[in-house]
Amino acid sequence: MESTTYLLRDEKNKDIAIFSGDTLFLGDVGRPDLAQKAADLTQEDLAGILYESLRKKIMPLADDVLVYPAHGAGSACGKNLSKETVGTLGEQKKTNYALRADMTKDEFVKEVTNGLLPPPQYFPLNVKMNKEGYEDIKTVLESGTQPLSVEAFEVAANETGAIVLDVRHQDVFVKGHIPQSVFIGIDGGFAPWVGALLGNIAQPILLVTPKGREEETVTRLARVGFDNTLGYLEGGIDAWKKEGKLVDTIEGIEPETLKKQMEDNELEIFDVRKPNEFLSEHVPMAQNTPLDFINDHMSEFPQKNAFYLHCAGGYRSVIAASILKSRGIHNLIDIKGGFAKIKESGIKVSDYVCPSTL
Repeated sequence: MESTTYLLRDEKNKDIAIFSGDTLFLGDVGRPDLAQKAADLTQEDLAGILYESLRKKIMPLADDVLVYPAHGAGSACGKNLSKETVGTLGEQKKTNYALRADMTKDEFVKEVTNGLLPPPQYFPLNVKMNKEGYEDIKTVLESGTQPLSVEAFEVAANETGAIVLDVRHQDVFVKGHIPQSVFIGIDGGFAPWVGALLGNIAQPILLVTPKGREEETVTRLARVGFDNTLGYLEGGIDAWKKEGKLVDTIEGIEPETLKKQMEDNELEIFDVRKPNEFLSEHVPMAQNTPLDFINDHMSEFPQKNAFYLHCAGGYRSVIAASILKSRGIHNLIDIKGGFAKIKESGIKVSDYVCPSTL
């Protein structure tokens, strides 16, 4: 429902490629719970419709047909999207769990709907924008790429209630940033995380960016509906420091040091990876508080005692740390390098245990 796949043929009427929209991805298929005009249908009903579309319209095509999906890794439109941008239908028939030849409709419905996280809150707001219209991108860029002096930046933040969004690399952000600013790095899963965590597409935004990437940042925000960017800090954090303004930092710890501390203390560790990542492997004493829904977990974080955050590689945990600090929770320590470095340090991790064996 609400997704169209286009089949491209050449001048000899040979099938060449499909542009598969939100129906078929590389490694996954579309979520069956996002249709806006299907209030009278359950996600199971929609999954059944998706099954029929795949089996009767797409899978009968030849194996050499190219597949160009609308989304890739990092998108919230699927659960297991590949980083690749193009593949063949034959490859997908062999490797995509949802295209197994012997898969029944009931099995498909069960597997496709299993483990679906709630859609990001900005999704329906984007649908509304698509229906009602939005600002021309030229207007959005003119506003968003305005260079603001430190004084003008501070005035704009105070008068508009804008979020200060810092999109530099996490390793730079932790060493010095504007207090209460939120980090979402431009070189990670930037736009989807903005949508998932900021939510309100009308939210005014002020930017701290790497030099020369202001227009890119505003453009990528606009692609997920965030058109209310008011400008960027001219001169970046260096200009902020030069004016004698306060700068905040995020404390970090090397996994090797953490390992020594764990030998003598029972530490509170929060794993902000997705539930499926946590189930696969995790630090035994860690609690899973997925970044996607960190706003729902605020009451779980200690208010006084130090606690530790980690993700897979360091990007998401710094996002989480910045959000917590913006809410007044400062007693956190980021585990550098995330779960990958935790494993390398020799800290014991727990493997997934199938519930049927418990």
